[in-house]
Amino acid sequence: VERGLRMLFWDGIFAQVMLVLTTGAFLIGFALSLKANNVVIGLLSGIGPLLQTVQLPSIYLVERHRVRKSITLLAYGISRLALLFIAVLPLFHAPTTVRLGIFLLLLAVHHGLAAVGNCAFGSWIRDLIPTEQVERFFAKRLTGATFAGAVLSFAGGIAVDKLKSSGLPQPESMAYGVLFVGAAVAGVLSVMSIALTPEPQMPKTNSASLKPLLMEPFKDINFRSLLIFLGVWNFAVNFAAPFFAVYLLDRLELNMTWILFLSVISQIANVLFFGVWGRLAEQFSNKSVMVFCVPLFFLTFLMWPFTTMPEPHRMTLPLLIIIHVIGGVAAAGIGLCAGNLVLKSAPYGKGAAYLAVNALVSGAAATIAPVLAGLAADSFNKFETRLTVTLFRLSDKVTEKIMEFPTLDLKGMDFLFVLAFIFGLYSQHRLLAVREEGEVTEKVLRDAIYGEARRVIRQVSTVAGVRQLITIPYTPLQVLA
Repeated sequence: VERGLRMLFWDGIFAQVMLVLTTGAFLIGFALSLKANNVVIGLLSGIGPLLQTVQLPSIYLVERHRVRKSITLLAYGISRLALLFIAVLPLFHAPTTVRLGIFLLLLAVHHGLAAVGNCAFGSWIRDLIPTEQVERFFAKRLTGATFAGAVLSFAGGIAVDKLKSSGLPQPESMAYGVLFVGAAVAGVLSVMSIALTPEPQMPKTNSASLKPLLMEPFKDINFRSLLIFLGVWNFAVNFAAPFFAVYLLDRLELNMTWILFLSVISQIANVLFFGVWGRLAEQFSNKSVMVFCVPLFFLTFLMWPFTTMPEPHRMTLPLLIIIHVIGGVAAAGIGLCAGNLVLKSAPYGKGAAYLAVNALVSGAAATIAPVLAGLAADSFNKFETRLTVTLFRLSDKVTEKIMEFPTLDLKGMDFLFVLAFIFGLYSQHRLLAVREEGEVTEKVLRDAIYGEARRVIRQVSTVAGVRQLITIPYTPLQVLA
């Protein structure tokens, strides 16, 4: 088991490198270099979640053959080699619609086979990792993976900007192609790490047919509440998140180095807080951490429209940094604790069915959301809402306008972010219905977070003023809050 955990740690690092080089700003940038529009961006973002539903028939494959390691290695291996074919697309001379079609098809192959592997792999590691080590192990794994991903993503952003100015034919799309080659190599190294991980014998189940296996998670009242929360959460996130990169590239006209710099800031916040959230989840509960992190995360959605008023301004970059720091802190808690909560809610020996049903619900929501958002984005481009504050000097004879400045300006994708924030508030409401052993009130968790934050800042800060600030008693502030 200890050897297996070491191999899973390295698998997490290589898989994260593959992920950061083929998703987010890199994936959107690649698509835009191939002349993709908003609808295609929405479809692009929905393919991965949609094909998570392939986990459903994969349950039958796992239950019938009961060789989870072999299924994982075969599915992951072919899936990651598909990235190499995507990488050479810029060399393929064809009309834009044909190239985009092939791009979407190869991504579908990549995500579809990855979903088959995820079904077997999730069940496998559910039975491999001791329950008492789940929070600690995944906090360590995510910390290492996120740090490696941050370094490689920033290096990739610099490489893209350098290659764009090279003399290569189609320099922009060729630059992204090089990143996809690197991602394929990292994916193969991930598979090699998994190959060295032991597989425990799969427990036998009473039911041989697929339907009873799939219905059991829905009959579990608490797991059903968790499914509803995760469905709404995935819809809210995927309604806006796929368009953040488009917003930065097109609306704010930032280059890839700046975009990846912001991503690295977010991932540094991830790394600093994975350990914090892991300790708090172990001490209290995963749900308690998520109740604090979910509204904090969606608050950043509401901050995006203020980066333009209606054009970029002197506070745009500072505001983007704040958004990415807060988002990184909150995402660390949600990413760690949501996965832990699903794993711990799945009974021993039944992980494949529970995790596949979760993938079905979350995948369906995450598929529908970006497609609807892509269609809505083009419609919202025709509308704009402005709210301004005007200062007048009043006299008996004339009213003189002294100053006018905007306080809110929404247009285009800004409306998507506001709607996603509203959906996110509803997901918080659904989270409260989930039950987990050991959960505590928000006040108890908030006090513990303050203590952890003071400890983290003492470790990383050399600024005397900051050290003084964190000694301020928080009780008066809590009363005001």
